[in-house]
Amino acid sequence: MTGKEEIPGVLIETEKSQEIAITRVRIINEDGEKALGKPKGYYVTLEVPRLREKDPKLTEEVSKNLAEELKFMINLPVESTVLVIGLGNWNVTPDSLGPKVVERLIVTKHLVELIPERFSPRNGIRPVCALAPGVLGITGIETGEIIKGVVERVKPELIIVIDALASRSLERISTTIQISDSGIHPGSGVGNRRMGITQKGMGVPVIAIGVPTVVDAATVASDTLEMLIAEFERQAKPGSEFYKMLQTLNREEKYQLIREVLSPFVGELVVTPKEIDSLIENISKTLSGGLNLALHPGISYEEVSTFLQ
Repeated sequence: MTGKEEIPGVLIETEKSQEIAITRVRIINEDGEKALGKPKGYYVTLEVPRLREKDPKLTEEVSKNLAEELKFMINLPVESTVLVIGLGNWNVTPDSLGPKVVERLIVTKHLVELIPERFSPRNGIRPVCALAPGVLGITGIETGEIIKGVVERVKPELIIVIDALASRSLERISTTIQISDSGIHPGSGVGNRRMGITQKGMGVPVIAIGVPTVVDAATVASDTLEMLIAEFERQAKPGSEFYKMLQTLNREEKYQLIREVLSPFVGELVVTPKEIDSLIENISKTLSGGLNLALHPGISYEEVSTFLQ
């Protein structure tokens, strides 16, 4: 099932199956940028409510769908070199998604150069290299500067960046995969905006892949309040002045109000599910499976799956 919708400067297409809902958004001009608060580019979101579950069949289905979306965005000859960057801190579980994905990538740039008779673009094997550069607190170097140095040396035709994100919705934690061709600013989701990894900064097209793994405390409280209001309505108990006051506030106003109340006590507190180690393991397999399929058209999912153990 597919559908198309237009708003000024924005093209939206949706596709739904039993397990996966895919939304494709193309921002084509400044009107679209103002409407959505994002730079011009192509944005894809895969929503998979059961992504948190360890279901091998679902992992395969999501990986294949992710691969198809990435193939469309990559749009390069198989001879072109791709550099994959796993952002994040491998010592902090909710932030370790990028390095975990890189661990399971099929890296081939050295093999294509050294053993061309066995590993060749003619066989659908792309030269792929990967890096998990760590974070500023570990290296003392801006992550963007590390990547830029590698890009100048390796000269890839494309960069793919994987990162854990902060969400503004509880239900999106570990259930959505977000892709864009507009790059990424590490740490921006938790108020720690660093040097951007974008085509303008790197001189190479950048595709960003992210999965929400944390949410701030104000969002938790705001979502709880929304559910409380819904419960008031369900039980037909909307008479109190407190309830009437809440009704006049939109979602963003409720969020900002709660954030102001909580800040003196918890600061910029972020939270993550208690089973985050298991979720990161499962999601990293899903992302690396999709990346391997998209980057190496000559490799089947059965072959890719051996790297996901």
